[in-house]
Amino acid sequence: MTASLPRQAAHSPDEPPRPTEDRRHRNRRRALTLLIIVLLIGVPAGYLVISANQSRNSGKDKEEKYSATGLSAGYPSKVQRRLYQVPVPHPADQIAYYETNNWRTSRLYVQFRTSNAGLDTFLAGVGVGRDDLEKGDITISARDQKITGWTFTGPGPWAGLVHKQKNPAPTQDIVVNTADPANPMVYVVSRTVP
Repeated sequence: MTASLPRQAAHSPDEPPRPTEDRRHRNRRRALTLLIIVLLIGVPAGYLVISANQSRNSGKDKEEKYSATGLSAGYPSKVQRRLYQVPVPHPADQIAYYETNNWRTSRLYVQFRTSNAGLDTFLAGVGVGRDDLEKGDITISARDQKITGWTFTGPGPWAGLVHKQKNPAPTQDIVVNTADPANPMVYVVSRTVP
């Protein structure tokens, strides 16, 4: 009995013979294909996860900012000052503000300490003057005091006014403490009705 040799597939004379692929080359090709798939799928998926986390964290920061009660130190934005017509004068310090919005009313609460000239500038910017301030009149409601933590029981003298304007212009409740005559402390609640 004679041993038979394995038969190779016959190729037609027009068809070139197929080169045989060695194991290392095949493994390298598969690794490259796998790397391309990972890059095409993994990189965009990773980007989406990172982007979603950043978006969620940004939303949480905004939620914390706007759900906080009480005043935040610093100037209200120029847009807020213009919209609520609260011209914080220069010089001023101990500046703090807080804004609330709902479907009925939007309010901007602002406090600052200024000079006598700064108080006159502020009142003129609102459209009133010192003569409009009523001595001993606390015009900011108990509800608004509770929201801001303001208490108007300390040494005075205190004076206040309500500056009513026709919609859509805001109405301002203003209280001024002149315990330090050279540096009056001003409290403002400006509200608009949408």
